[in-house]
Order: sequence, then structure tokens, then C-alpha cells
Amino acid sequence: MKTPTIPTLLGPDGMTSLREYAGYHGGGSGFGGQLRAWNPPGESVDAALLPNFTRGNARADDLVRNNGYAANAIQLHQDHIVGSFFRLSHRPSWRYLGIGEEDARAFSREVEAAWKEFAEDDCCCIDVERKRTFTMMIREGVAMHAFNGELFVQATWDTSSSRLFRTQFRMVSPKRISNPNNTGDSRNCRAGVQINDSGAALGYYVSEDGYPGWMPQKWTWIPRELPGGRASFIHVFEPVEDGQTRGANVFYSVMEQMKMLDTLQNTQLQSAIVKAMYAATIESELDTQSAMDFILGANSKEQRERLTGWIGEIAAYYAAAPVRLGGAKVPHLMPGDSLNLQTAQDTDNGYSVFEQSLLRYIAAGLGVSYEQLSRNYAQMSYSTARASANESWAYFMGRRKFVASRQASQMFLCWLEEAIVRRVVTLPSKARFSFQEARSAWGNCDWIGSGRMAIDGLKEVQEAVMLIEAGLSTYEKECAKRGDDYQEIFAQQVRETMERRAAGLKPPAWAAAAFESGLRQSTEEEKSDSRAA
Repeated sequence: MKTPTIPTLLGPDGMTSLREYAGYHGGGSGFGGQLRAWNPPGESVDAALLPNFTRGNARADDLVRNNGYAANAIQLHQDHIVGSFFRLSHRPSWRYLGIGEEDARAFSREVEAAWKEFAEDDCCCIDVERKRTFTMMIREGVAMHAFNGELFVQATWDTSSSRLFRTQFRMVSPKRISNPNNTGDSRNCRAGVQINDSGAALGYYVSEDGYPGWMPQKWTWIPRELPGGRASFIHVFEPVEDGQTRGANVFYSVMEQMKMLDTLQNTQLQSAIVKAMYAATIESELDTQSAMDFILGANSKEQRERLTGWIGEIAAYYAAAPVRLGGAKVPHLMPGDSLNLQTAQDTDNGYSVFEQSLLRYIAAGLGVSYEQLSRNYAQMSYSTARASANESWAYFMGRRKFVASRQASQMFLCWLEEAIVRRVVTLPSKARFSFQEARSAWGNCDWIGSGRMAIDGLKEVQEAVMLIEAGLSTYEKECAKRGDDYQEIFAQQVRETMERRAAGLKPPAWAAAAFESGLRQSTEEEKSDSRAA
């Protein structure tokens, strides 16, 4: 007996089964089979990233070197994440360490003063190459992380130095991190990173700079940490899932569009040049056969003589007809010739709108606003500008916390260990833990970079004042938003007040008004208290 065939119920498109149609469409063939040919493999991050890792970073490097928008994106990262001075705000965990708050504050002031002298020395003693200050190294690290997806810093020890501190650092290009002898990846060595079975990095293979290329390439293995816990090689990147060994640059999602936009701009520029090349043309009644003889047969002696003679006759004719009108020459053309003036054509032809659409897509992929990427702030109100800036600010603050601050804190810990050993700074005597026992607690700190962009300075200052007066914020937070340290501002205000008083200068009008307002309020409160009594 033949088994009856059970009919398959179909979805509204008449092709997809109803069971598949009722589930997630992204895993099916889509409406009308639109997704049937889209079958990407399910791979880990390393499997997707590392096979074309070198080529992808090389393309990002090329974009940053030769594309104005890509270069601007990197500059935005440096200016908004780091700024001109990356300031230390040391905050040891005094409760955990068992010391008093005042002792911790005194220790922090001592550490911050010594660190600033070491880190921002104009002689660049912090850098092995003697080219960078600490802030410059952080700016370079942020840029490196943007177009390479990661940053590397090697902590070194200057044995021949006569200076107080011998801790130094070397910025290492990600291009130099690779497997020795350019061998393939293995389970415990991937793209130059040696890892254990848990995926934690043990060390890095760093190749020597082989420029100009005739020297043999050599690799040096550098451990991640020294036996005492001191960082030897700093590697910072943001993994997107477990098992990731190297970082992915921010241009991967928009690299194709940026390259195509670059080509489109060049083509548009060439088109505009061609359209503007000829102001006028002269049409002649030269018959087709004669014209083709001139064009195709110019290699023969007879044709060259005919062509030369014809051009000579035209030149002689126009030279003998110098008709002018108000100083401008009016040519009298040969019989049969006509003068056609070429009007300038519209070179845009919808290009600007299309370019804006591409730039918005690219800006979304890079984490910045369209206005910042294109430097086009036209047709923006205060509200839209503030909303756009706030979106970018949130992105930059995340990168400051997880990229710039991580690099800075690890470098700071290396220096702080030496400063304590050399007794440049002294730990509070009542601490429960030594530096070796509680590195993170002693080195806990915040980093203050560039301030938030002020769109309307008056409104933003009023906002800060209202937040402080309402108890929703502090001077420390509001000053940090502006890229300042509130302790430095308070100390400077005290000095300026004393100097003005010593010089016989009156306080500023706002200070006098605030003092009088506070005095009146205090007097009224005293009167109210006396009445109540």
C-alpha cells in the first residue's frame, strides 16, 4: 500500500516552509529566498581575523596615510581621548590598605608631583628613543589601537643611566609581532603571541626592524611579566569574544566603503577638470575623408605636408584679422568655421548627497559623529549638535577607560615600583600591605584627558553650576569634564586671591556678589533663628 504524501505547508511567499517561516528569518532563506545564497561560516574571532591579519592592517595603514577622512578619524581619537596633557589623579585604595584618608591624600600629592617630573620631562627620558613624553606615548598608543586594533609597549631598564629613574618604555609597532621565521599559527602560538592552555598570554615574539631590508630578520621572545610581577610587555586591546589573541582595527567594517569613496572622489575631480578644460571650440566644415586622412594618415610625408599647410593657412588667416572691440579681440572666422562657447556644466550632479550618505555610514562604523568626521557643522541647531557630541563623547570615554587608561596605569605601576624602592616616595607606615602584595591598590588611579567639547560655553557652565548646587555632581567631576584637576584649580584660586589682596586689588565682581549674597542669606538665617528662640 502506498504511503500517502503529507503536503508541506508554505509561507506567504509560496516557497519557504511554514515551519521555517515562523522561526527567526535571519537563519532561514528569507522572504522569497533572498538569503538562500548567504551562508557565512561560523568561525571564532582568531579564525576570522588572523589569516588576513597582516593585509587588513596594511590596508588600514594605507587609508590613514592617504585618505583625509581616515586621518581625521585618528586625529579625533587622539584629541578627544587624550588631548594635550594626560593628567594623573592618584587614588590609592586607602580603606583596603588600612591607612587614613589624610595619609592617602598626602601620599598621592607626593606621587603626582614626582610622576609629573618624570613623565612630562622635555628631554623625553621616559622614552627609549628619546622622542616622546608620556602624553605623546599615550596619544600614539590610542592612534595605534584605532588603526591596528591594539597597542604594544615594552618596559625596559636603562642600566647606563645617570638619572634618578631608570625605568623607560618603548613603543612597539604591531607589525613587528609575528611568529618566529613567519611560521604558521599553532594552538599555543598565534600571530606572535605565546599563550597557555587557558588563552592567557605568556610572552611575545618581536622581530627586529629590518629596514632597509637587506638584514636578516630576527625575533626576540619577551615575557609578559617578570618573576616579581613587574610588567615587561604591555598589550592592550578590546576582545569581542573568548579566545581572541590580537585586536581588530576600527576600519574593518567600513574599509571597503572608504576605499570606494576615495576612488569616487578622484573620479569626480577628474570629471570636473575635463569639463572645465575647454572654454570654446571651433567647428570646421572639413569633410570626413580629409579629416580621417589627417588623423590616420599623418605618418606619410604627403599627409604631414597637407596637414601642416592647412594649419598654416588657418593661423595666417586668424593672425591677419586682429578685430578688437573695447580691447577684446573678436575673431573673424574662416568661411565654414563656427565658434562654440562651452558653458560650465554642473559637476555635482547629486554627488554631494551621495557622499554625505557614505560618510554617515563610515562615521557610524568608526564611532564618531558625521559632523566631526566631515568637519561639516552646517544646518545644525544647538540641540542636534549637543546630541551628536554626547554620542561621540560616550564612545571616547569608553576608549579612554579601556585603552588609554590601561596603557597609562600599567606604565605608571612600573615607575611607581622603582620610585618606592628608591625611596623617592614613602609608603605610609601604618599600611597593612606592601607594594608587592597590593600593586593594584597602591597604583589605583584615574586619568584626566581632554575635556568635553563646549558647543555653547555659557549653557554648559550654567549646567555644571546647577548640578553642583543641586548635589548631583561635584567640583571634581565637573572639572574633569573640562579636562582639569579640581585640586589644582582650588590651589591656584587660593594663590590668586592672596596675591590680589596683597596687591590691593578688589575681588572680581562675581566673587563680591557671591559674598554679599552669602552674607545676606547668613544674616537672614540668624534672624530667623533668633525669632524662633
